[in-house]
Amino acid sequence: MGLKDRLSRPPWRTLFLLAAMAAVLPLAYLAWSPGLRVIDGRNDLRTNGLWLQHGWLADDAWLARNGKDTARFRTPDALRSLADRLRGHGIRDLFPHACPCGADGALPPHDDAQVERFLDHMDGFRVIPWIGGRLGANARINSPEWRARFAGSAATLLRDHPRLAGAQVNIEPLPSGNADYPALLDELRRALPAGKLLSVAAYPPPTRWQPSLEVHWEEPYFRQVASRVDHLAVMMYDTGLRWRKIYQRLMADWTFEALSWAGGKEVLLGVPAYDDAGVGYHDPAVESLENALPGIHAGLARSGALPGHYRGIAVYCEWEMDDAKWSLLRREFGRSADPPR
Repeated sequence: MGLKDRLSRPPWRTLFLLAAMAAVLPLAYLAWSPGLRVIDGRNDLRTNGLWLQHGWLADDAWLARNGKDTARFRTPDALRSLADRLRGHGIRDLFPHACPCGADGALPPHDDAQVERFLDHMDGFRVIPWIGGRLGANARINSPEWRARFAGSAATLLRDHPRLAGAQVNIEPLPSGNADYPALLDELRRALPAGKLLSVAAYPPPTRWQPSLEVHWEEPYFRQVASRVDHLAVMMYDTGLRWRKIYQRLMADWTFEALSWAGGKEVLLGVPAYDDAGVGYHDPAVESLENALPGIHAGLARSGALPGHYRGIAVYCEWEMDDAKWSLLRREFGRSADPPR
């Protein structure tokens, strides 16, 4: 039997095919471009969002307990510098941390004078405190008494500080299909003063890369939540992915799906700027502004014109941003208006 005949018979033919595939697949991955680089600012409406740390509204006891310098948050220079930087980067919606709530549903203490001081310097922004907690621990949303206390506490905060634009609810985890969460949103809607925004830190659609429905919302549930609120900031991170291009493609898919499922409500697309290295759910070399933004650009390009309810991105989080990240955000997403600070 000749060499040609031997190579034409299994298993050699199969082995050669597998070897060829093994050689081609890495090359195909290298050539694959799931993201889209956009540097002309077309997707920056200058109505972006940012999650801020607890210290900006905190009371003295929290600052002392956590070893925080009061001047870092309360001096006119600190507040002016923050406002100038955010204006320069097209941030409009601010989500200062005002949680976790107590086990009875009450929001944690804040400093009333500092809230007003913060609002004095944030003229032109929508300040929407971020409230909530951990499901089943301090966030006992299955309890009618807890829901009533939580809604009442949020309403009191907004009545005491009428320049606050609304409240953003963040319960983690929040499984798709949970019936108590829509009930909580309904109670908040009834309790909040008229004209105040009800926002949620929303979960992204399911994905084969991370199938747990504890941190993803299926389409019917996403729509059910969206129908009850004014505004969604979708948390498009904590995927556990280890491949940059897969994450870019996932961001493109989530961008398109979240905007399609939101029922016309305002949407911000949450992007990661944090460095929680060493945890299973986040690799900062993969989940980064550098990889998230091309995916969002690619997802937005699928629709042609920008959807009317798209408002931009929401950056998580202010306390992890540095000059290099602000510069990258300007270069890979921003549209020039005021010079950046």
